[in-house]
Amino acid sequence: MSTTIHKKLEQNIAYLQERLDLGKKNFDIILKEITVGGKKATLLFVDGLNNNEVSVFIIQSLLAVSREQIAAAPVEKLLKEVIPFAETSPVEDLEEAIRQVLAGPMLLLLDGEQVGTLIDTRQYPARSPEEPDIEKITRGSRDGFVETMVFNIALIRRRLRDPQLRCEIVNAGRRSVTDIAIIYMKDIANPHIVATVRERLAQIDIDALPMAEKTVEEFITRSFWNPFPVVRYTERPDVAANHLVEGHVIIVVDTSPSVMIVPVTLFHLLQHAEEFRQNPIIGTYVRWIRLVGIFLSFVLIPVWLLLASEPRYLPESLKFIGPEQKTSIPIYLQFVFAHFGLDLVRMASIHTPSPFATALGLVGALLIGQIAVSVGFFTPEVLLYTGLVALGVFSTPSWELSMANRLYLLLLILLTGIFRLPGLIGGLVLIFINLATTKSFGLPYLWPLIPPDPKVLLYIFVRRPIPIQYYRPRWLRTKDTDRTSKRR
Repeated sequence: MSTTIHKKLEQNIAYLQERLDLGKKNFDIILKEITVGGKKATLLFVDGLNNNEVSVFIIQSLLAVSREQIAAAPVEKLLKEVIPFAETSPVEDLEEAIRQVLAGPMLLLLDGEQVGTLIDTRQYPARSPEEPDIEKITRGSRDGFVETMVFNIALIRRRLRDPQLRCEIVNAGRRSVTDIAIIYMKDIANPHIVATVRERLAQIDIDALPMAEKTVEEFITRSFWNPFPVVRYTERPDVAANHLVEGHVIIVVDTSPSVMIVPVTLFHLLQHAEEFRQNPIIGTYVRWIRLVGIFLSFVLIPVWLLLASEPRYLPESLKFIGPEQKTSIPIYLQFVFAHFGLDLVRMASIHTPSPFATALGLVGALLIGQIAVSVGFFTPEVLLYTGLVALGVFSTPSWELSMANRLYLLLLILLTGIFRLPGLIGGLVLIFINLATTKSFGLPYLWPLIPPDPKVLLYIFVRRPIPIQYYRPRWLRTKDTDRTSKRR
């Protein structure tokens, strides 16, 4: 059945009423019939997505039109001379018009005309930009992305006033028709990476994307069972802008306050904006503290567990390592139970009102933990090392990476507890193979470690001063490799 706009307005109205079930079953979709220059007309819009002040002004302008003004080429005259609004466009298909209206714009149909007019008067419910909770810094901008895509793009454009900045819009989801933006620097980004992102987004085939960026990530990364994240999430526009000038691609999904950065390596997920808001020496110190904490959170418990279970590996000066009191529960199972308990407290604090969250943490950490030690369920060392690991987990900039580390930590604890040294070595080899074979949009996940690049690897541990960052990352194969106007 053809959905081309009919010349008779009554047929168009009948189609809209049937398709959208207007009335009591869709009270928020408004169909308003008016007269424009002696012609019957109708306006269709969603009440909650419409800017009422702009809509009233446009309706007043339409009602003031005389018959002579639109006697010839009425739609063209309305677009160019009457409607006092910049964002207008013609539409010839009713289904396309309905899809646009449900996204926010207003539709104007004239009797006797087979072309409608879309007027972008949308105004989405939105909160003001605030600093993200998990990416806080001590000094710097306090704005963050929100759930409205247009606002998020504006925050990036405010930081990059370059005509080479490109923002392509695509849609995904047959029912949700979710807006997705691909943002990149045209003269910097690798065209192959941009084309790959564009192609994978076009291949998304699902009815709806209510979970926004997470659903999109699963479609475009194609790594369902790999716990390590191959995209980086950020809620900070300054972080997103910095990656754009390096040559990365940003994916913004409407209704999400997080944007995706692709491609990335493991070491991108270990960086934090705080390091770049400090003096290079201070930034290096902060980076080292964070890296050491993350490393210890990953290997501290398995190594201690091995040494406590096999004292023969210890020199005489370290014979004190190990639990002083014996329990009926194996040490490695105590660690597993302690980590489950820690995750339960974390999840409970998420679902607890903020005023009580701190109290809940104290109850979990002090009361339950102390009683567990007193009754002999845990040894004190188990709580000590679990607490140290928790510090490393919460110091990981990427929440997705921290959860992957926790999953593999539990695997290492079980393998070490059951198989001792062979289990620890086998687990570490398995994890390394997983990292070495992982790729982010075709690029090595462990670069510059694999393939080796000693000079770049040095700057993983040392925060390089911005004025001497002459070149963009080689592995991105950017079109423009120089960051300075003078080649050094």
